[in-house]
Amino acid sequence: MVTGATGLVGELLVHHLLEHSAYSQVRVLVRRPLELQHPKLEQHVVNWEQLESQGELFDGINDLYCCLGTTIKKAGSQENFRQVDYHYPVRAAMLAKQHGVPQMLVISSMGASAGSRVFYSRTKGEMEDALSVIGFQSLHIFRPSLILGDRNEKRLGEQMAAHAMKLLDRWMKGRADKYRAVHAATIAQAMTNIALVQAIGNHVYPNDVIHVLGVDGDKNL
Repeated sequence: MVTGATGLVGELLVHHLLEHSAYSQVRVLVRRPLELQHPKLEQHVVNWEQLESQGELFDGINDLYCCLGTTIKKAGSQENFRQVDYHYPVRAAMLAKQHGVPQMLVISSMGASAGSRVFYSRTKGEMEDALSVIGFQSLHIFRPSLILGDRNEKRLGEQMAAHAMKLLDRWMKGRADKYRAVHAATIAQAMTNIALVQAIGNHVYPNDVIHVLGVDGDKNL
């Protein structure tokens, strides 16, 4: 199952999973249907505020991929942002656990910490903490830096930062490696690679590790 399938990483991830021989079915929960058809794709339009009424959608799932995320600007307020980046992932995780899903993989953010003074980082950290105590057999948290890729929406600040990061990338080695921008496809590749390992316990993957786990992901998707 993929949540956040219409986002930058989520969309690439869905395409990748559909073509992967390890998966016989890819189920997505969306607010609006994807413009995509595939024999292995199963789409479900859901109301996230009433997700508990559709808990049966989590039956038979082996891996829950969570790519949910927004910006405060797009959400319109900190409250709305927290709804998408905290409540929705935790709500999906709790339902998944109740229906026997053994493994969850989720995108967080570099610098995530429940003790952060920055609202964005604090929300991500609180989300991580909430997921960590649900009790999955395997929980994998990915903390990328700035995510590169072709977005359907225009984010001027991110576009400028991405351009700068691309220019600086060749010099960002060694200690600075953990700050390098990462392509969305690399994250999708890293998540899939880790899911297939099925390592037991809670695991956190910082940005520099994501680069290694998803090497050449942008070439393969």
